[in-house]
Amino acid sequence: MSWTPLNLTVRVGCHLTYETTVPTPVLFVLKPQLEGRVLVMQQKLSFGIGLPSHEFQDSHGNITYRSMFMPGRNEIHHDAMVAVSSLPDSREIFGHIKPVAQLPYDLLRYTLPSRYCDSDKLMNFAWNQFGNIIHGLPRVQAICDWVHNNIEYRFGSGRPDLSASEVIERRYGVCRDFAHAAIALCRTFNLPARYVTGHLPDIGFIDPGTPMDFHAYFEVYLGNEWLTFDPRFNVQRIGRVKIAHGADAVDGAFSTIYGEANLTYFSVWAYQVNPQQVSVGDPVDLSKRLDGTELIRFN
Repeated sequence: MSWTPLNLTVRVGCHLTYETTVPTPVLFVLKPQLEGRVLVMQQKLSFGIGLPSHEFQDSHGNITYRSMFMPGRNEIHHDAMVAVSSLPDSREIFGHIKPVAQLPYDLLRYTLPSRYCDSDKLMNFAWNQFGNIIHGLPRVQAICDWVHNNIEYRFGSGRPDLSASEVIERRYGVCRDFAHAAIALCRTFNLPARYVTGHLPDIGFIDPGTPMDFHAYFEVYLGNEWLTFDPRFNVQRIGRVKIAHGADAVDGAFSTIYGEANLTYFSVWAYQVNPQQVSVGDPVDLSKRLDGTELIRFN
């Protein structure tokens, strides 16, 4: 990866409230990954009455917290200041596109069907639609173009049981559905593709006016690196803060609850700020955001 300056600051975080009547085991994946073009400058994570918690890395390398909800109200709060690059998602490929027989062993799992990315059911469709397109970046971009142009984004239409083939059949969904569809189509061509969840501020992008939320997109291993693609917006974006990656949304869930717990409050934020004026722990004040416009404003 070529060096890039980390010259913008993004504030990311969430406030979640769960209520339960019995002690309930839970896993959380909320902290930004320490990879790529990001640097976490300040960060705070608290689990309320659910403390203590135990940190570990899951099989995909995601920073995971194991905790226990206690009966009553459980509040989880994460807040971080992250330095990011003002450059958009890279499309630079280093090295040759490797055939599946030469892929590193740890990447082979990202070529296989998974719970939500049922590529085995999409073989005929994928080869009829994209078989004549040059393998590598042109084919991945064609897949993203097709998903973006043929799947309608419907806010609030997400369901936890939809696979990629079902999304392609019904032709609408949310960002995780867009990612699952594109990942599954890439895997039909033995391209290692993995699901990613994180934060996406509106740097250089008009604020769409919808509530801030976690965002799902995906990465494809091309050459010697993972490149980021986002069929929901289908443009190279600035300032992504990655939280987790894996085979599909099972590995990218911000919470995995082993029992019953009701999510009674949900708030997520991701916006550019001036680090001289905003700190971790301050009230979320969108009047201080610098993004949400086509003009990129530097700190």
